[in-house]
Amino acid sequence: MRENPLTRLYSSFTEVVDHRIGWQKLPWPLGMLVLVGVRFRLRARNLYDTGRGPLDRPPADDDLHANHLTARTLDGTYNDLDDPLMGALGSRFGRNIPPDAGYPEPDDRLLEPSPRRVSLELLTRDEFKPATTLNLLAGAWIQFEVHDWFSHGQNETENPWRIDLDGTDPWPEHPMEIQRTRRDPSSDPSGPPTFVTGDTHWWDASQIYGSDPVFARAIRTGAGGRLRITPDGLLPADVEAHVDLRGVAGNFWVGLALLHALFMLEHNAICERLHAEYPDLDDQTLYEKARLVNAALMAKIHTVDWTPAIIAHPTTVRALRANWFGILGERFDKLFGRRTKLELIHGIPGSPKSLFGVPYALTEEFVSVYRMHPLIPDDYTFWSVADDSVLQERSFDELNALHVRDCLTQVPIADALYSFGVMHPGAISLHNYPRALQHFNRPDGELLDLASIDILRVRERGVPRYNEFRRLFHLEPVKTFEEMTGGDSTAADELERVYGDVDRVDLMIGLYAEPKPEGFGFSDTAFRVFVLMASRRLEADRFFTDDYRPEVYTKAGIDWVEANTMRTVLLRHFPELAPSLEGVANPFAPWKRVGAGARVPHAVDRAQAPA
Repeated sequence: MRENPLTRLYSSFTEVVDHRIGWQKLPWPLGMLVLVGVRFRLRARNLYDTGRGPLDRPPADDDLHANHLTARTLDGTYNDLDDPLMGALGSRFGRNIPPDAGYPEPDDRLLEPSPRRVSLELLTRDEFKPATTLNLLAGAWIQFEVHDWFSHGQNETENPWRIDLDGTDPWPEHPMEIQRTRRDPSSDPSGPPTFVTGDTHWWDASQIYGSDPVFARAIRTGAGGRLRITPDGLLPADVEAHVDLRGVAGNFWVGLALLHALFMLEHNAICERLHAEYPDLDDQTLYEKARLVNAALMAKIHTVDWTPAIIAHPTTVRALRANWFGILGERFDKLFGRRTKLELIHGIPGSPKSLFGVPYALTEEFVSVYRMHPLIPDDYTFWSVADDSVLQERSFDELNALHVRDCLTQVPIADALYSFGVMHPGAISLHNYPRALQHFNRPDGELLDLASIDILRVRERGVPRYNEFRRLFHLEPVKTFEEMTGGDSTAADELERVYGDVDRVDLMIGLYAEPKPEGFGFSDTAFRVFVLMASRRLEADRFFTDDYRPEVYTKAGIDWVEANTMRTVLLRHFPELAPSLEGVANPFAPWKRVGAGARVPHAVDRAQAPA
């Protein structure tokens, strides 16, 4: 995107202010103005198209695409009607850095320092450090959303990375082998590597609805647009037969199961509401409309509930609500409706679609800053929502894909949600990586050190190390390890011992080590990617922009999105949670503990959206 002179001048001025003062240290109105300038610059200089990848134009009239004008497709095609393959299954990941900056280092240098050494010496959880401003649903939520946004698919089994280990390392195999990310088969051998997505790039709730037609059919009842779900909140056993535990499904655990259950129930409630309003709609149409509504509601919850919880700075909370409601806010929008096409006034939903001159795709840099495994605890206690009595204690290994059904048949889903609401996730910092994930026994039998893999994946995919990443995102590089850690001399000494050179520090390690702005659960450097991509995921999608309208969603569908939040979704399906949520401003913040005799409200009609 080319900067016009006025925008360039404004961006340059706000960049100077940001570098000298910091947006987070300004009063919120000035801080928001600085972030607007930061986003202008990022849009102009940090969006790069990597090309098409090995895709063919899909048919427009077969069973999977026949309703593409008013419904999301399983493979993500036809979101952009002028470019039907944009963002579709199998598309390349884009970049937020110039492609020439995306070459990985030579193999010998790429493996230095050893990812396993970084894992053991800088990431190993010495004691659990909680993120006390959040509840554990916030930790589960981001993995739930990541499973919608991106996957690199099955790895290459041939020619794995081989990591030399110290003779005292307890890992069972020496050297440690880590499969390589599968390369795009149409990648230019002489250019920087490109990779293709195993999911669509769109914010389309594909983690629930799937992208495989066989799975997508298996989860449907075939009546009223509804999805199949057991009273325990689980997929029927026959549906699980379609799940390949060698892929992303192998990372499934109880935290994800709770959110899958919640939004499958929400889908069915939306179907009931739509059927009541429009009794002539058939099964397929109800399913398609409910998916549109459910996906938009998840995007809204992420924008106005989850993200303000994890970056709870006064400036960012207002900025994120403005992304959805505009600068005049939700009350103005509800009282007066949309009066203009200006995104700034009314928010992104319903505003004109914009690509800013670059075809839409999620990016390798976006993937890299979402490596937030420290959010996951190693140990869990489940309490009763009725009287706060202890029901069970389990380790993470006892909550994985092989144990979800066992756990949720013993612990009712309302109790599990309550337990996640009162537990804390881990802080995203050094020395707080889950031990269970450093020695992760996947359901398919593979043993992994995910911390080593996280480090290697960022390097392998050509994402720069921390200081160069900052330069490319228009931030000043740090000069010393102490500057990187905000004066924490112990952490600085550890980093220097492992890396030697401050320019060699891995991106993920630098993000974990740097001091965070007030209220932030992750770093300001990572935030630069979110400033750009959080808005772009909405602005590029016609179902959040041009086609976010009653003619596509139905009037009742739009009303459902606008009337609901994470709180109303929880209380519609599990009204017994109300005493614990009472007085809690954000449902991703810690809930209240309940005691014996707490009032449990009567069940509400799940087909009605609470005001």
